[in-house]
Amino acid sequence: MVASSAPGKVYLFGEHAVVYGEPAVPCAIERRARVTVNERDDDALRVHAEDLTLDGFTVEYDGESETTPDVDVSQSLVEAAVGYIEGAVEQARDAADRPDAGFEITVESAIPLGAGLGSSAAVVVAGIDAATRELGVELTARDIADRAFRVEYEVQDGQASRADTFCSAVGGAVRVEGEDCRAIESVPNLPFVIGYDGGAGDTGELVAGVRALREEYDFAADTVETIGDIVRAGEAALADGDLAEIGRLMDFNHGLLSALGVSARSLDEMVWAARQSDALGAKLTGAGGGGCIVALDRTDGAETALKYTPGCETTFRAELDADGVRVEEP
Repeated sequence: MVASSAPGKVYLFGEHAVVYGEPAVPCAIERRARVTVNERDDDALRVHAEDLTLDGFTVEYDGESETTPDVDVSQSLVEAAVGYIEGAVEQARDAADRPDAGFEITVESAIPLGAGLGSSAAVVVAGIDAATRELGVELTARDIADRAFRVEYEVQDGQASRADTFCSAVGGAVRVEGEDCRAIESVPNLPFVIGYDGGAGDTGELVAGVRALREEYDFAADTVETIGDIVRAGEAALADGDLAEIGRLMDFNHGLLSALGVSARSLDEMVWAARQSDALGAKLTGAGGGGCIVALDRTDGAETALKYTPGCETTFRAELDADGVRVEEP
């Protein structure tokens, strides 16, 4: 039996634009998904999932079954969640050259599903690591990131970037631009505050919406490129340790994402509540449509304001997590 965990993430800058080759800077946070894997004597797969903002569920199938758990969330999110786990298993079987390996898998996550905090990437990364180790194979963090990206790319119908999976695998703050993925070595203390509206966006649908807008309107394509410019300016601010400028650029980034139609009233209200409490900056994080915002605040102001904001279900601080995927005690 092997247990591995991997962190979720927030986007400091660059979500959506990263799909089109623009740079992005995601940051791993100390909220993790843990996957425990035990090899079976047959080729079946039995998955038990907890805490994915779902009621816990167990599903057993042989890879051809159409069985899905009966839980109170959108069917597309459930199908995606099962697809990520299946994909992680297939990558582990491939890496170990064990195409018929069966597993008992338990997924435990402190990362809300579909909320923009990289829950799927964390589950896939941790799942690949745990399952390959259970089969006697150890992969590097970069190998895991590459295999996890293939899973997300397939589940999201070719609309994923490498950002989430690379960040989850290596930890810390990273820069992703197309195929070029690297860690950012020197990062100031980033006082993240997360606000969560209790909802979830459909990543594939939101990414497809931006794609359609970008293809129809030149100004939408220009907006995507401008987000890339913000990321480049943000990298300079990170290098200088200029939190005030980082926050200002986060504000700009949120405005452009709103213009692309991926924000939501609940997200906007949380963003403005954080800004009005004197946070250095605030923006949605991830695909949007519902889920989470991230604010930069060295005081208790944003956290307090979000607690009293209608539509904000929960708020919490999230430290930067320097660790990527790692083995845990079973």
